[in-house]
Amino acid sequence: MTLDLDSALPSPASRRGGTTDAVGSGTLFRFATAGSVDDGKSTLVGRLLHDSKAILADQLEQVARTSADRGFAHGEFDFALLTDGLRAEREQGITIDVAYRYFTTGARSFILADCPGHVQYTRNMVTGATTADAVVVLVDGRKGVLEQTKRHLAVVALLRVPHVIVAVNKIDLIGFSQDAFADVSAQAEAVAAELGIEDLHVIPVSALEGDNIVERSPRTPWYEGPALLELLETLPGADQIEQELEPLRLPVQLVLRPQGGLAPDLAADPEATERLRDYRAVAGRISSGVVRVGDPVEIFPSGIATTVTGIRSAGVEVDSAIAPQSVSLEFAHDLDTARGALVVSAGSLPTGRREFDAELFQLDARALTPGIRVLVKHGTATVQAIVAQIESRYDLDTLTHEPAQTLETNDIGRVRVRLAADLPLEPYRSSRHGGSFLVIHPSDGATLAAGIARD
Repeated sequence: MTLDLDSALPSPASRRGGTTDAVGSGTLFRFATAGSVDDGKSTLVGRLLHDSKAILADQLEQVARTSADRGFAHGEFDFALLTDGLRAEREQGITIDVAYRYFTTGARSFILADCPGHVQYTRNMVTGATTADAVVVLVDGRKGVLEQTKRHLAVVALLRVPHVIVAVNKIDLIGFSQDAFADVSAQAEAVAAELGIEDLHVIPVSALEGDNIVERSPRTPWYEGPALLELLETLPGADQIEQELEPLRLPVQLVLRPQGGLAPDLAADPEATERLRDYRAVAGRISSGVVRVGDPVEIFPSGIATTVTGIRSAGVEVDSAIAPQSVSLEFAHDLDTARGALVVSAGSLPTGRREFDAELFQLDARALTPGIRVLVKHGTATVQAIVAQIESRYDLDTLTHEPAQTLETNDIGRVRVRLAADLPLEPYRSSRHGGSFLVIHPSDGATLAAGIARD
């Protein structure tokens, strides 16, 4: 395995000799990686970044020196060092925190969330997978599907990640055996079927040697599918679907009004002065859908209908905006709107809910028990709540729900939550943005759990 610093220079052009066009550079795809400890996940991510020429030369030189200090032969390379950025990660040889990486190929721009594999960091994996268009779950080809693999696939299924890729790693250590790959593939497909995962792709890879990472490997002639990067470049992104199909949702973060006195140049302009005095807009980040000047909209919780008369993005007036842009909207009517309100497309006003069922991913070390008082944060709104009932806990061995009275760290369970005020919670099955929320401790503000609303 020879290290070529010149060939490792980052290039916006295609690694196959093409050029970056507007379509490729403008298509954003988010994906996360997960896998059990020592499955080679960080090595896979490092190999992917290296072979797609997304590593700066100075960073590569530093990693090469560190690799040599660790006893790697001249020209050999510890790819995990490209992603394990924390000192504790480098010293222990494990991934602890979610590491975000950004890179571009000739076909697409990527945001990669490298998630921890250790069971105690499952909470970090939930964080990384929440906004992902796809999740790459690594499986050691020698070990097959483990309990932690099932845990990751269960999280992916509950979060309704559109695409799931199982990378059967270390295929070189099992002699590139088609039979061994087929056995692990069958295990993964069986678990996926039980969990209801519909779009599953299984790829034989060697993160260390680079087989089927960026280019298809001649050492797996029996595998006729795409290499990992080829697949990532062609899968449709969730944003592309949501932008066209989902209605507008804009949680209001801030109401904008003129502050302080008028600037001298504006004070001398009567028309500008009058317009500034009458200016009122709501600001926030569009979570789904499209908004255009002239669109009829409604406001939750008041239900008042109005029309969008102006849109500003990054201080510039625009005719339209799309998720996930941050914008300010002006309306035809002077509405009494505050932080926590929700701007939606006319005719799509969600029903306010005071009580709902949910799946919870327990993140905090403190156990969740029935009757506990918490805060529920949905979008920009935060309301007081009570965990009225804990129905069950997910058994990852049997992939079934078992009765439970508490939820401990990393547990996944079904609960019923009672709210002190209406929230526009939508079923997560129909809207990943409208159906997700956080459970927060009311005293110290710690995040106790992440949740998704059930139908």
